[in-house]
Amino acid sequence: MADQPEQSSPVLQQLLLSLSQSADQPESSVSDLIDFLASISAQSDPGNQDSEATAFKTLTQLHHFISSQSDQAIFDQLQFELPKAVSEFGGVSGRCLEVVESIIDRFISMCGARDMLAVLGEALDSLNKKGADYGYVVPLLSGLSKVFLSLQRHHFEQVKQATRIIFKVLKGVSSELEDEAELQKMFDRAGGIANSIHAVCMKLEGGVYEKLSALLGLYVLEIVALVSMNFEASCSQAFLLQLSNFFPFCGFSYLGLITGSDVDKISRIVIGDDKDLYVDCFLDVKCGASVSVIWGQASNEVAVAAHEDLTVVKNELQNNQTKRWQAFGMLKHILASVTLPWELKKHAIDFLHSIRGGNISPCDEQSDFSTDMPGLFAALQAIQMVIMYTADTQLRKNAFDAFKWILADIPTCHRFDILKALITKSDSSSMIAILFDIVKGEMHKESCEKMGNDEVLREEHNAHPRSSLWTASILELVEFILRPPKGGPPSFPEHTDSVLSALNLYRYVLIAESRGKTNYTGVLSRSNLQKAYNEWLLPLRTVVTGIVAKNKNESDELAVGTLCTFNPVELVLYRCIELVEEKLKECT
Repeated sequence: MADQPEQSSPVLQQLLLSLSQSADQPESSVSDLIDFLASISAQSDPGNQDSEATAFKTLTQLHHFISSQSDQAIFDQLQFELPKAVSEFGGVSGRCLEVVESIIDRFISMCGARDMLAVLGEALDSLNKKGADYGYVVPLLSGLSKVFLSLQRHHFEQVKQATRIIFKVLKGVSSELEDEAELQKMFDRAGGIANSIHAVCMKLEGGVYEKLSALLGLYVLEIVALVSMNFEASCSQAFLLQLSNFFPFCGFSYLGLITGSDVDKISRIVIGDDKDLYVDCFLDVKCGASVSVIWGQASNEVAVAAHEDLTVVKNELQNNQTKRWQAFGMLKHILASVTLPWELKKHAIDFLHSIRGGNISPCDEQSDFSTDMPGLFAALQAIQMVIMYTADTQLRKNAFDAFKWILADIPTCHRFDILKALITKSDSSSMIAILFDIVKGEMHKESCEKMGNDEVLREEHNAHPRSSLWTASILELVEFILRPPKGGPPSFPEHTDSVLSALNLYRYVLIAESRGKTNYTGVLSRSNLQKAYNEWLLPLRTVVTGIVAKNKNESDELAVGTLCTFNPVELVLYRCIELVEEKLKECT
């Protein structure tokens, strides 16, 4: 630590002298000192050598005074204001930060841990609300990590309360701070807090130990998520190596993390029904859990630090459908994130492909899987986001392959419901078109199987009608696109892809049912033919012909592009109209 500066500030010297003699008016002396420090802090600029030198001289002089004091009354006067005031110098320079942390350390040694926990927490909260320079965060987090070590009782309750403020500040600051070096300092100190909580756990036993170690687990997973969201993958690895070392102590396994069971277990212990605690602190723990495993996929060093063998985990997921579906649900937290780097999403998609296969018996279509469907639906929606927004062609292809095999992993009786929900919830015309093509492919596959062994499959279809895609729901899906719920024909050009795919599906069903002399979907009934003709096709023809006529005589590039885009729609639309008119004639 720096010695007493050769040239002390006379003003500060007088303020400190007044403070040591202020038995009659202590509040006035403290206020004057805080105002003086605030004036110096306001003028401090990390890029200005003179202002940095003034800040360092002021802090060193103050530190010398604090270190030489043994009068508890002085510390009692200053503890509620001085730590907060000096913390604002934390971002001025590395040597200023060192002195600030030493001043706070002195207060921790002279004042009660419980009081200092409140002081430092209040300082973090108030400076965060004030919008002060972010340099204050590092010394206050460092102070908290040391205070935790000095707590004598109510460890779980006090640490839990402090984590509310810690995460509030970490999330707020990390969303604004662009300086990666400063972010790294902040998360270094956040990692130090995890070390302190771990050290406290080692001194406890029984129920308190169980609760605090569970809190440590949630804390670590939340930090994993925040680190992964705020750093490129290449910069995150050092943090993940450090944090993964806590996993064995917290009772984490990669299998428990990727299926969510470990998270659910410790969440019940720590959070219970406290929804505010979950929202304030641990909103991203499931993301952190899944990211932790994907980091093990990306780096063998990280897996070794966690004492895990991913090969064993993948084998279990390949051969256990329930756990595999749970893993799909957990991975959505990575794939749907707008803040995680694409490299992690790429590793997540690779992980999905790595758990494909295994010795799974076909699931019983009569079993009730309804409780599993929301998680699978959310996972597929998350993969859709990767398909739509990645700029990496290979990642898009891999994501689409993963999408199709996860869909194939879903029992037939639920598959169409999932596809229908994906279509109705999507606002992307191109994605809807892809989903319609998948529906058409599934129907074609089922139709081919029926023709291959007609009698057996008909009996199975009659026994389990939900397992067939050839139902009236197909027409409802087509109507959703061709006659949107909000009324009127679909708008162009934004819905061109989805309209073309819906028309193609309608044409396919109409032809297939006619050739097979069946009417599973009801497409050939007179009422449905008239509805399609009058409510879907004719209004659509009016819109399409109007657009084509408007652009036909234009020669600019936009008009030519519009005509090229509408040509397939026009062709399929008129073919559908011809087919319906033929069927209506047959009905008369």
